[in-house]
Amino acid sequence: MSLHGKHLVAGTPHDSCKTPFHAVSPLDQTALEPAYPEGSEEVVDVALLAAEDAFNSYSSRTAQDRAAFLEAIASEILALGDTLLERAHRETGLPLDRLTGERGRTVGQLRLFAELLREGSWCDARIDTALPDRQPLPRPDLRRILSALGPVAVFGASNFPLAFSVAGGDTASALAAGCPVVAKAHPAHPGTSELVGGAIAAAAASCGMPAGIFSLIHGRTAAPGLALLRHPLCRAVGFTGSHQGGRALLNAANARPEPIPVFAEMSSLNPVFVLPGALRERGAQIAGGLKNSTTMGVGQFCTKPGLVLVQKGPELAGFLQELAAAFTGASPATMLHAGICEAYHQGLAALSAVTGVRCLASVEGDVAKTLGSPAILATDSTTFLREQTLHAELFGPCTLLVECTDAADMARVAASLEGQLTATLHTAADEVAGAAPLLALLQRKAGRVLFNGFPTGVEVCPAMQHGGPYPATTDARFTSVGTAAIQRWARPVCLQNAPHSVLPPELQDANPRGLMRLVNGKLTRDAVA
Repeated sequence: MSLHGKHLVAGTPHDSCKTPFHAVSPLDQTALEPAYPEGSEEVVDVALLAAEDAFNSYSSRTAQDRAAFLEAIASEILALGDTLLERAHRETGLPLDRLTGERGRTVGQLRLFAELLREGSWCDARIDTALPDRQPLPRPDLRRILSALGPVAVFGASNFPLAFSVAGGDTASALAAGCPVVAKAHPAHPGTSELVGGAIAAAAASCGMPAGIFSLIHGRTAAPGLALLRHPLCRAVGFTGSHQGGRALLNAANARPEPIPVFAEMSSLNPVFVLPGALRERGAQIAGGLKNSTTMGVGQFCTKPGLVLVQKGPELAGFLQELAAAFTGASPATMLHAGICEAYHQGLAALSAVTGVRCLASVEGDVAKTLGSPAILATDSTTFLREQTLHAELFGPCTLLVECTDAADMARVAASLEGQLTATLHTAADEVAGAAPLLALLQRKAGRVLFNGFPTGVEVCPAMQHGGPYPATTDARFTSVGTAAIQRWARPVCLQNAPHSVLPPELQDANPRGLMRLVNGKLTRDAVA
């Protein structure tokens, strides 16, 4: 399958005169054809005008129509076969088996949102019927529902070229909500993005959807993304990436004449707290699990455990030996691109140079070949609390262990942490009750709290929360993974004393879709009497 190397605007390849760029394979540092154009304000304008034109038509389609569209996207992605996997492998260096699994996750979440649409209760329909005889004042008929925001911008992530990119969770949930999407492809994998964007466009055509429902813009500078965000027709933004990038988008969104929400997942240390009883019972097992979780995907997961907290005691020396042995046995591996690899090695050197930080184990890597070096560093709680540089995420296969004097010291370190995507507690059975104060603190710090496990890996399901207090995300009330992600792309609208002829099916008395609704304060699937 040949690549055209152009933007995809409302189903049509679109060129621009901006300076082209190539993806560079991290496997052998070769430039990959074709070249891709830098997005311009003009192409962004064309894409968002098409999205706005498509919005009313698309958002008014039935839930069944939108569900069929999402399933068609899944089928078109699968139809790309090995072509998609091989291009993604060349552009990211990720192994083919990892990419095969990620494709399955991408297709699975599209189908999951299709199921959500068919069931329908996500729209949070609420009905309070009129009380004309109520004293001292009558109550009007009030009906509330979640309604799509309008065209949104989605930014592809470097570390998930499929599941968090062009047809990833942000796009799937936005399309499910009824929002057209203009996607900004990640410059490290433009060919992968083009293939997936073509699959979405093909699905839109086969399902009779308006072409403007989806567009794909390329660019390696910040300019195309900022043009998307600043465009007056853009109503919200989804982003997964660095704190610097997410914060820049948030600031730009707030500086607009009409600010818009930015749902950005940015950075997280994902601290792991190992209590003494857990060390006594299964220290070697925990050490092996930490190594696997830290080095999985060369440490390029947003849920990588970048911080481990332990208490000093007779079990600690043996645990440190187990950790050192586990990391020494790890192998360097190819990182996503040269920029990430260079930043990782520079960050690792900077952390190692901090007074009071020592290296427990490291494996030699090669920046020139984009190989990341697995490493584990250690320090004490006093140093960690003093040195704010130790609180920053380091993207790559490294973690920092902090030795605390006792439970109170561990709690002080926990209290010093910023917002996190995850926090993990390893306890023995007889430690659970005593850990209640620490658990309460971690529930305030993180969006997901794990027990006796490891945070790498995020299940796509209705109960998942992938988000947390700033700077983990820009809005801790929402998730970017799981069916609740759809709520980011909708806002509540209340219809007062509306004629039944204009009510959507979700708000009609007969409840033709059989939804679970809140009617006069009670959850029910019954029709309104």
